[in-house]
Amino acid sequence: MHIGAHVSIAGGLPNAVQRGVDLECDAIQIFNQSSRAWRPQNHADRQVAEFREGIEGSRIEAVLIHAVYLINTASLEHEVRQKSLTALKGALELGDRIGAAGVVLHPGSQKQEDYESCMKAAGDGIREALAETDSCPLLLEDTAGAGGTLGRDLSELARLVELGGASERIGLCLDCCHLLASGFEVRERECLAEIVDELELKIGLDRLRALHINDSAMPLGSNRDRHASLGDGELGESGLRVFMSEPRFDGLPAVLETPGPGRSGPDVAEIRKAKRLRTEGTRNRRRAKKKRAGS
Repeated sequence: MHIGAHVSIAGGLPNAVQRGVDLECDAIQIFNQSSRAWRPQNHADRQVAEFREGIEGSRIEAVLIHAVYLINTASLEHEVRQKSLTALKGALELGDRIGAAGVVLHPGSQKQEDYESCMKAAGDGIREALAETDSCPLLLEDTAGAGGTLGRDLSELARLVELGGASERIGLCLDCCHLLASGFEVRERECLAEIVDELELKIGLDRLRALHINDSAMPLGSNRDRHASLGDGELGESGLRVFMSEPRFDGLPAVLETPGPGRSGPDVAEIRKAKRLRTEGTRNRRRAKKKRAGS
């Protein structure tokens, strides 16, 4: 598992690499532009080249782009839809330029509109964005379920994959905070295994490309998306050990989006904690397996 954090691109793309290195990240995630504004940010070829060179010379194994929060591919409003698709295509284009492992997308929200119409609109938007870009994967992120958001469970994510054309470029990014808030019990090994079994059956494990590692400030089934620092929320260290040590998550980029000290994001101590929890969880699994084999 390549554990890391969301880092800022303030001052230029190459600065994100150094921030990731300073945090001892093995993966990083960035916004390609301001996360809450439509205005695109242009990245000069020189900046892209320096970014790629920096990644190649660092410990960082994977880069993710998080699409801006304003994007709503499910919107039936013409202006919002056009701005959303322009922003999404921009993120995918930068993903190709920097060699990103994928662009993470919140699929959208139906708000007060008809559910089926919005699902179809989201699928059409995904198809269009992929058709007009080259090769960067698009990773649909599960949501906590508030405010009519789409992607609240595995069945809904499976439909979005299908409506989006079932392209090989469509993948998933699972967020453990969102899963818990949406009613999935990810803190217990057997329950988590059943969830991953369902994912394999309905969507396919080959589509699982990334993880977001966040504790949850809200309880199971709350449908509220409130991230907490690792060990300070409802998952706690024990739940995070279980989630991070699921064997079928091996090899994935796993990015923290936690508040961190001063709400400025995770620090190096929290990255180290994540790596420790992963190691401890894996050790616990091996011990449990050995004990079952001997009984």
